[in-house]
Amino acid sequence: MLLNFSFANDAVGYMIEGDYDREAIELLEAELLKKFKEFDKIKIYLEDSGIYRFRVASIFNTFIFPFKHRGKFSKIALVTDRKWIHCLAYLNSILISAKLRKFTTCKRQKALDWINLAD
Repeated sequence: MLLNFSFANDAVGYMIEGDYDREAIELLEAELLKKFKEFDKIKIYLEDSGIYRFRVASIFNTFIFPFKHRGKFSKIALVTDRKWIHCLAYLNSILISAKLRKFTTCKRQKALDWINLAD
């Protein structure tokens, strides 16, 4: 399941839970593509809110999508307690031009505060 919410016009958040599969990825990508049409750059908050299964293809697509659209993100806040996701995010941050910060779930509020700060 994908729950989305907006902070400001150029900032959007997603809480992802359940199965992280092709359907979830396609929904997330479609939402982001809509935002790209409205704004030159967007800020995104992503939270692992109880994902219980990951598909390898979904993880690959999640890694590739920001690279394909590397000029469209200004900030990305990633909230999860999974260290391997933090490692993948670090590798992805090398390839994209956005500011990316990783947070544990107990620091969720700091992530929300950071994503809301002006660039």
